[in-house]
Amino acid sequence: EVRLVESGGGLVQPGGSLRLSCAASGFTFSNYVMRWVRQAPGKGLEWVSTINDSGYGAAYAASVKDRFTISRDNTKNTLYLQMNSLQPEDTAVYYCASPTERGQGTQVTVSS
Repeated sequence: EVRLVESGGGLVQPGGSLRLSCAASGFTFSNYVMRWVRQAPGKGLEWVSTINDSGYGAAYAASVKDRFTISRDNTKNTLYLQMNSLQPEDTAVYYCASPTERGQGTQVTVSS
């Protein structure tokens, strides 16, 4: 059974940082491209970032480029999202996703 469990969300002030983690199990993590997506209150899913299977290639949405960094540790079956310079518009539930599954999400709230 594929399982993706996100953690690391929380409440942070504007300009602050958070690091999200996603623990993967039930599939060969190192073989797959992984993504982070988010859903803000009242809005649809928004793609945030993608990383290739080796971890040496990544892409970012324009809204997070130069602030967020995606990474992975294939020895730990874990995906990460380092988020810096957070802004209120980054408030959303963040999900990690494999090509076929999505986790339950972790809430990120940016507010003073």
